[in-house]
Amino acid sequence: MARYAGLTDDPERRKREHGNPPDWWQRTFSTEREAPDWEKDMLARGHSGDTGGAGWHYGYTFSKN
Repeated sequence: MARYAGLTDDPERRKREHGNPPDWWQRTFSTEREAPDWEKDMLARGHSGDTGGAGWHYGYTFSKN
């Protein structure tokens, strides 16, 4: 099972675009600097990057078969 991580300013739209995965998880960032650091950490942990979102206010993860 593949794990994905991404950044967005519109998490509801991104969740719909990914088919409303049941294990969708998201967090909020206070500063723009936090977001790419979190994303780099998720990629280092083995998540694949999801580059379709735009923005940085929310980070999200989900899995896909």
